[in-house]
Amino acid sequence: MRILVLSKRQYTNRDLINDRFGRLWELPMALASSGDNITGVCLSYRRRDEGSHVDAQGGGRVTWHKLNIHRLLPWGARNYWRTIDEIGRDVRPDVVWACSDSLHAVLAVNIAKRLGSPLVIDLYDNFESFTLTRLPGMTTAFRRSLSQADGITCVSHPLAEYLRDRSLCRCPIEVIENAVPEGLFYPMDKSSCRRELNLPADGFLIGMAGAISRSRGVNFLFRAFEQFSMERPDAHLVLAGVRDKGLSLHQHPRIHYLGILAPKVVPVFLSALDMTVICNRASAFGNYCFPQKFYEAIACGVPMIAARTRVMRDVLKDYPGNMFDPENTDSLLVALRRQAARPVKLQIQVQTWPARARQLKKFFERVSGAR
Repeated sequence: MRILVLSKRQYTNRDLINDRFGRLWELPMALASSGDNITGVCLSYRRRDEGSHVDAQGGGRVTWHKLNIHRLLPWGARNYWRTIDEIGRDVRPDVVWACSDSLHAVLAVNIAKRLGSPLVIDLYDNFESFTLTRLPGMTTAFRRSLSQADGITCVSHPLAEYLRDRSLCRCPIEVIENAVPEGLFYPMDKSSCRRELNLPADGFLIGMAGAISRSRGVNFLFRAFEQFSMERPDAHLVLAGVRDKGLSLHQHPRIHYLGILAPKVVPVFLSALDMTVICNRASAFGNYCFPQKFYEAIACGVPMIAARTRVMRDVLKDYPGNMFDPENTDSLLVALRRQAARPVKLQIQVQTWPARARQLKKFFERVSGAR
């Protein structure tokens, strides 16, 4: 198939082009590796390098056209719309896959009509919870774009239910959960991983990777750890990822902050732990997002506890003891104690991105055939 991917460049605190990271990089590359013709237009909301960029891996090639957001204006030799028209002429896409936020969903309705191609909109989170939808009229325009799509892909079953209940879309919806890269996440020697990261060799290490943010309820983890650390003198809390500006990490001698890790170091971080924690709030964002670190931790064989959001209730329905109530210090503390006393490794099958890409390809063929 010939597929046009529309995406913003910076998402989940990474750069799609520079970091070659996550759902919006992995799925197009996996499709290309299986023989599909993939072209992407990557719009940066910050000033970055522009031009054509070819990404290659596993025999596949994805051509990305990098543009800054001012290129949406309808003048200049290298504007967004001229790039779209050139792709339409040269590639003639069988489907347009619009990803990353509400703006790209809105833009994609015009683009798909312009090219005469079926439109599939992807939601890797509940975009209505993003800051962008605070712009006047954006939520209405986003919901209208969903109603005009030929198909929708989204990251979780609760999000699919939300779309069916709250939007006007009547098109087919396919749940494409997140996954892990092939060959990167697997159990590693714990002692070696701790030495590599300069972490305590003999302690009981509890870790959290990702957004260290009040919006995810990390303050409740700090409070629970303070109590737990008094009960377990060998307990340490290890954090990695982007943190809120001004967020205090609590001046505790056994809290370690490793900063932002390169993607290839994340499995080392996870394998160094005795337990990992996924924090979130029961919010418009937290209830529908599918944490990237969930499958990564399972693939590394690390025991886990997670906030009981709607998504986690769905995927951990057989493991109620591995959840805690969101924004509840006492519940989190009980879960820490329970897993420390009797760790439970989740026996859940971990999917790779190529497997998700095969599912996505079948959905594209279904939508294209129906059109």
